[in-house]
Amino acid sequence: MNLTFSKEQKIDILLIFISAMSLIVGFILSIDYLSWISVILCGIPIFKECAEGLITEFDIKADLLVSLAIIASIIIGEIFAAGEIATIMAIGGFLEEYTVAKTHGRIEQLINMSPQVATRIKNNIEEKISVENVQVGDILKILPGESIPTDGIIIKGETSIDQSTLTGESLPVDKKENDEVYSGTINLYGTFLMKTTKISQESSLQKLIRLVESSKPENAKIVRTADKWATMIVVIAFTAAILTYLFTFEITRSVTILVVFCPCALVLATPTAIMASIGNLTKYGILVKDGESLEELAHVDELVFDKTGTLTYGTPKVVEVVSDNPKEMMQLLASLESQSEHPLAKSIVKYYNKNDFLEVNNFKMHIGKGVSGTINGSRIIAGNKKLLKEENILLKCDDESKNGEIAIYVSKDEEIIGKVLLADTIRKNSKETIWKLKGLKIKTTLLTGDNEKTARFIANKLKIRNVKFNCLPEDKTEYIAREQILKHKVAMIGDGINDAPSLRKANVGIAMGDIGSDISVEAANIALINDNIEDIPHLIGIARKTIRIINIGIGFALTLNIIAIGLAILGLINPIEGALIHNIGSVFVIIYSATLVNYKLSKKDFEKSKKLGVTKSLNKPIT
Repeated sequence: MNLTFSKEQKIDILLIFISAMSLIVGFILSIDYLSWISVILCGIPIFKECAEGLITEFDIKADLLVSLAIIASIIIGEIFAAGEIATIMAIGGFLEEYTVAKTHGRIEQLINMSPQVATRIKNNIEEKISVENVQVGDILKILPGESIPTDGIIIKGETSIDQSTLTGESLPVDKKENDEVYSGTINLYGTFLMKTTKISQESSLQKLIRLVESSKPENAKIVRTADKWATMIVVIAFTAAILTYLFTFEITRSVTILVVFCPCALVLATPTAIMASIGNLTKYGILVKDGESLEELAHVDELVFDKTGTLTYGTPKVVEVVSDNPKEMMQLLASLESQSEHPLAKSIVKYYNKNDFLEVNNFKMHIGKGVSGTINGSRIIAGNKKLLKEENILLKCDDESKNGEIAIYVSKDEEIIGKVLLADTIRKNSKETIWKLKGLKIKTTLLTGDNEKTARFIANKLKIRNVKFNCLPEDKTEYIAREQILKHKVAMIGDGINDAPSLRKANVGIAMGDIGSDISVEAANIALINDNIEDIPHLIGIARKTIRIINIGIGFALTLNIIAIGLAILGLINPIEGALIHNIGSVFVIIYSATLVNYKLSKKDFEKSKKLGVTKSLNKPIT
């Protein structure tokens, strides 16, 4: 487990270590005043936090009881007991603070992606202007490789656009005159002129930025279980201590009650279990930003998947080669495509995986359609149907792709010699992951920006019944919001910037960390650093196990406290003995929580899921 600490945290660790050592040495050598070191180093911060909570928020929690127990122990001369309580509470507080969320969105990164300058054509003169000064109706010139400044319509030229920023689509989209283009998307090839339809501030990218800024999981604020019990314990402890003194007039008994009722184990239960879980998950390459996400994930009953880059690899691959002479056709095709930088061309060359390229002359790129050139005196054309039609090449067999694949036809001297089919391929283990999630009684949903044919093909392959296609970022957030209104706890798994609003909106956002954007990782609560979705069932399993261990730990600690307080009321134990007894609860909690370090998903987790009874209305198709 790779632990990193800030400067302040290192100081806290040093102070706790000094306090613990002073207690141990003082106890062994019977030097009571060494315990003052623990009281000063660990007790004063507790007093300070307690006072601030009472004065500013009238917040009555465990700190009040702990402070009074420390002070009372000091008054009756039990300095060791006071130091022991202060040190244990400091350890619990440190672990809790360390595991607290550090989620702080780097929205400025998204903002920085917005183009700052646009090339406007006015009175046949090109001028560079600030994007903020672009008005509706302006004519902008977009060069290859440039980000589109604002939304608009192409009025001259054609190109391919990388729209993954907005829609998550894995493949470039061909655009021609009268087609819409969107801010933040990237012009891959041809130069074109566009007429703006929105000012920059109202563009699609700015809308996405506002979604990220405003989408917050309203119900993700979980009150810690220990805090929920703390106020009640304070009242009970005070009442018991006062009544005991009124009936016995023995201040030692009252102090002992305060000591044994100190919620050390209660405070330790949550942070130690979460720390152990986070340590376990780190071994699997899963980064958990905050402990509350694990609590929330334990109650999730629906997982929403983005397709591209999540369930699929996100890059087109050759899935089929059709030709009477595939060896010759692939050599000609790869030689031709090696001249192009188009993602499909790169995939074809990668699939060919040889270096015996033939010399290509008269290479030409037909934007949005394909490529052509001359090889060994023959004219080779590789492209879509539109290109073949323009070249008057007859397709003998016009079989449409049924699963959303992209077909690249190859002709030699105006005769079709074959074709290759490319598609975004499903990740290894995607199907098994979905199957396991259903075993854990998790509803699975696919929300994608892809078209219906592709979306349904992937969903059918993975046995996902809930599927929505042609989704823009706001469509995904609206779906999640609707499910949350229906009392579903939703986790969202995605990788692209376009998924960031949904990751923030979901009860738990899970980002594919390796290929995902920094924005999506920042917007999420959990990141899969290794991009291995196979680990998701394990993640859910350990989240549920963590909550069970926390509840059992708290239950044990409360039971032990009740027994100890009975002994204290009867005068059978003194403050030091009381402190040692209630430490048993702390030790149990820590050891029990440590079992999570080696946790693995087992058949028992699936059986326990059946008992949750959360599946009666799940996996009903909505589309």
